[in-house]
Amino acid sequence: MSDNRESWSARSGFIIAAIGSAVGLGNIWRFPYVAYENGGGAFLVPYLIAIFAAGLPLLYLDYAVGHKFRKAPPTAYKKLMNSEALGWWQVMVTLVIGIYYASVLSWAGSYMFYSIGQQWGTDTQGFFFSTYLQNGEGLALGFVPTLFFGLAIVWAVVMFILYGGVRRGVELANKIFMPLLVVLFTILVIQALRLPGATAGLNAFFTPNWEAMANYKVWLAAFGHIFFSLSVGFGIMLTYASYLKKKTNLTGSGLVVALANSSFEILAGIGVFAALGFMAYSSGSSVQDVVSGGIGLAFIAFPKIISSMGTGGDLFGFLFFASLTVAGITSMVSILQVPIAAFQDKLGWSRKKAVTLIAGSSAVISTLIFSTHSAITFVDIIDYFANNIGIVGGGLLSIILVSWFRRPLMQQLQEHVNQYSSLKLGKGWNFLLTVVTPLSLSIALGLTIKSIIVEGYGDYATQILWIVGGSTVGLFILGAIVFSCLKDSNTGEEN
Repeated sequence: MSDNRESWSARSGFIIAAIGSAVGLGNIWRFPYVAYENGGGAFLVPYLIAIFAAGLPLLYLDYAVGHKFRKAPPTAYKKLMNSEALGWWQVMVTLVIGIYYASVLSWAGSYMFYSIGQQWGTDTQGFFFSTYLQNGEGLALGFVPTLFFGLAIVWAVVMFILYGGVRRGVELANKIFMPLLVVLFTILVIQALRLPGATAGLNAFFTPNWEAMANYKVWLAAFGHIFFSLSVGFGIMLTYASYLKKKTNLTGSGLVVALANSSFEILAGIGVFAALGFMAYSSGSSVQDVVSGGIGLAFIAFPKIISSMGTGGDLFGFLFFASLTVAGITSMVSILQVPIAAFQDKLGWSRKKAVTLIAGSSAVISTLIFSTHSAITFVDIIDYFANNIGIVGGGLLSIILVSWFRRPLMQQLQEHVNQYSSLKLGKGWNFLLTVVTPLSLSIALGLTIKSIIVEGYGDYATQILWIVGGSTVGLFILGAIVFSCLKDSNTGEEN
């Protein structure tokens, strides 16, 4: 059966696609505001530690499981430890992330057109929250047409790519647009560094606040972001590795992906914080005071940089946000590829059927939730819980189940990776996965859950109840659809 499985055209195709998954909104949209909200420079130290203590070890674990068994998470973990539960948890997390990720992606797409004439004006923050999002107070479920149409277009494009398959869809899209994004973004950062006040912003980004590092939430944010950014712990890299040919240098590929991802994130941080320094200089305030609502940072700081170019910024702004949108789409495609591959493996669905049912259902839920006046509130809540609990929890479980309770399997996976890899996994990898990573994640995750129980999450108690209730109903409906399809599923369909 594995002979019929789709595959990348070459290892380079996998690397480009993996970088495309890692480099996207997670770097340009999420990393700067996570760093901003966690002390700027103070965030960089735990971030770098998290890469080597958790990111790379878990990335190699994902690669090993996916490549050895050539299946999506549920079936791969079934073959590994005779249980699909962890795999389905990761599938659920990717579905949740895909649903809200589409919303932020649609914002980037809309800003392509707002760049023409620089329609955000001088008050980029007011334009984003009040004019574009039409952000309401509390739980405001009123309909916002511009958000709806943006989401509809995003889902149509993503489904079109997914229908094309691994080579003609995912790989081709990354090969075309990733180089363009890198070139345009580098030019944008250079422009940001030339702005007056940029130095103050860079100081805020690179100067460590050692007191802030004593806060466990900063460390949890660092580990949670690494999982989100590297696409580990929730099935993406496991699924991507399952499409690799048998003789593949896994560790070499992982190093390239991790290096490209982190380099781009640091570059994004430099660009955003340079812009924050410029905004602080222009308003006569400090860097810490120039922006509220960190989740919209990329849509406030970047337009400021583009506006600094004068009328020449129109074309550049359009091209930049177009590239950012496409980079985000390739990441979203990788997210949705997990549940699609999972149902293909489990039920023998064709790609067309899996894309239609899984992506189609997600599109409906996404447009209903994120076409409202509370769109950014929902994104904030879901992003927090999906990353700090869903991804971290799934990654922690995968580590513990393999490294603590399936020690012989660790040896098998290590030997599988080392068979064709340039960098051999050894005692260091075992020690990190067995002691350092699970211990640090367990402490951070436990403290976060305690904080949520005792303090709640901001003023979002009502919204959380609505989301949990709505998600539960949605899962029941989706489960009923899947169950009915399971009855008449033709397991002989080609993948």
